[in-house]
Amino acid sequence: MTTPQQDKSAAAPPEPWSRLTWAVLLCALTCGTLLIHGYHPLAEDGGLYVAGIQYTLDPSLFPHYTAFVREHLRFSLFAPAIAAAVHLTHLSLLWVLFLLDILSIWLTLFSARQILRRVLPAASSAVHLAGVALLAAWWTMPIAGTSLLLMDPYLTARSFSTPLSLLVIAYALGADYARTGFCLALAAVLHPLMAAYALAFLVVLLLSRVSRPLKARIMSWLALTAAAFALAALLQSLAPPESSALRAAAITRYYWFLSQWQWYERLGLLGPPAILAGILYLRHGKLSKNAITLCHSCLILAAIITAAAILFAHEGSAVHLVARLQVLRVYLLLYAVMTILLGATLYQVSKRPVLITAAILAMAATMFYVQRQSFPLSPQVELPWRADANTNPWVQAFVWARQNTPRDALFALDAKYVNTDGEDAQTFRATALRSALPDYSKDGGEASITPALATTWQQAADAQKDLSQLTDATRDARLRPFGVTWMVLHADAQTAHPCPYSNSTVKVCSLTP
Repeated sequence: MTTPQQDKSAAAPPEPWSRLTWAVLLCALTCGTLLIHGYHPLAEDGGLYVAGIQYTLDPSLFPHYTAFVREHLRFSLFAPAIAAAVHLTHLSLLWVLFLLDILSIWLTLFSARQILRRVLPAASSAVHLAGVALLAAWWTMPIAGTSLLLMDPYLTARSFSTPLSLLVIAYALGADYARTGFCLALAAVLHPLMAAYALAFLVVLLLSRVSRPLKARIMSWLALTAAAFALAALLQSLAPPESSALRAAAITRYYWFLSQWQWYERLGLLGPPAILAGILYLRHGKLSKNAITLCHSCLILAAIITAAAILFAHEGSAVHLVARLQVLRVYLLLYAVMTILLGATLYQVSKRPVLITAAILAMAATMFYVQRQSFPLSPQVELPWRADANTNPWVQAFVWARQNTPRDALFALDAKYVNTDGEDAQTFRATALRSALPDYSKDGGEASITPALATTWQQAADAQKDLSQLTDATRDARLRPFGVTWMVLHADAQTAHPCPYSNSTVKVCSLTP
């Protein structure tokens, strides 16, 4: 006959998996994440960061419009740290970027498990794995309308500030404030703005952790909200007047302004709070104190930040300081926490773990498909030893420019070339190692947060507008005052200038004297 004690033992959760088991699983998930979501080191913001690193390694690069390469380096040690890694390891920059991207994936998955260990301490290791696996499956999920992804398929300062911010949350939940402070400080030297969001999360979390009656905690949250609004109003009132060029640059960043979001992007602001509120309501009696605190913190922070964006971030404002701070980007952390808790909760409540596993695999397959549509002409994983063998025709043209034009050449491209179908958002400077006039999209982002660059950006972007559709006379009149010596045009562009390189999509042409 089975005794009550034996029944209790039978119902107990299995022993936690060993550190070795978790190490193997995290390494396997890291490899899977890389293959599913891809790796494109010189695309999108990755190219901006890489150009800055290249300039740090060799200041003779990019002799023209250098400010658009080095400006974002002023407040971060990310580029110097990567440059130092290149010097110390004697590896190429592309190899260092690749290895560090793998490390950043592993660190993010590790930080997710650290959170789960503290909010679901009694859950089985399989439950924790489900939360980490869902994060891996949703790796490149868009964060509402913020223009951010949960994690990027390339290396940037966010690749490390995000896992460090998650570790800030995990260690704060465990009251390990020495490690909390260390991770926050390290995130701050890599990405000050994202670290500021982590600090905001930490403040709300600490207020929510205090063992006080609910009414007292509500009063503290209201006081925090009032303080946040007062600070935003003060910053907005003290901001200097903006030039017309700076206002034009700001308006191009539609994601700064909630009123310009599409309806489905606004729903993206409601998703994480709704899911976390659902977990609180449905699982409240079975959640640990830390889990409840974490959910409350996410809900309060989402409410404060969304209200601040509604009140102070308007495209019609005389100044856009609060909008420039992009406060809604704190949702990156909210999405990460929501994803981790959702995966673990679904596994806990499911009577069919195999079904949940199949669902996560199906979502990963969907994300793989989306990534292939986003980078259709580029390899899924751009390996460092095959960089110059990239089959993307734009990249091939950029590589030719690097190998066959003078180091002091100045290029012009269509102002919105990174948004062209099939270009796959591959950046010219980082690939060609040549100077280029500021473009509308990526350099516009830099101009929007750096007033000194706004006028130069606006003039250069206007000069390159619809470049491939212009006549030689119009192109020459626009570009010669800037000192342009080379152009990248669409293959069907009409020009009498010599074009020593061409493929089916683009051609590289000399702007002859």
